[in-house]
Amino acid sequence: IALYFFLALSMESRLKDFIRVMTALSDPNRVKILKMLQNTVMCVCEIKEALGLAQPTVSRHLKVLENASLVGYKKDGLWANYHLTGGDNSPYAANLLGNLRHWLQDDPEIEELVDRLPTINREEVCKK
Repeated sequence: IALYFFLALSMESRLKDFIRVMTALSDPNRVKILKMLQNTVMCVCEIKEALGLAQPTVSRHLKVLENASLVGYKKDGLWANYHLTGGDNSPYAANLLGNLRHWLQDDPEIEELVDRLPTINREEVCKK
């Protein structure tokens, strides 16, 4: 009985993990955030500027991506620098991040967004 309970919990946990990753990708702005983070580490202000979204909206998107083990952040003084994880905590996140590197490379909207990244100056956008 204990083994059955363990296996049932494990399957439920895997299903929840899978749903978390798939839910994280169900929003176009979250996909755009992942594509941007493939190119560079970014703070909330930079992501806000790139996507034209409000700061609370960007923070909510980042929290969903973090809960799905797709992004992480590292504090550097006042900055919280967001980056892609390796998907270490989730085989679904790891698989997805590996494939996403090749997906949407030729999408005009993604290309334009990624091309704009070097023009976003952290010091300028974060003091607005």
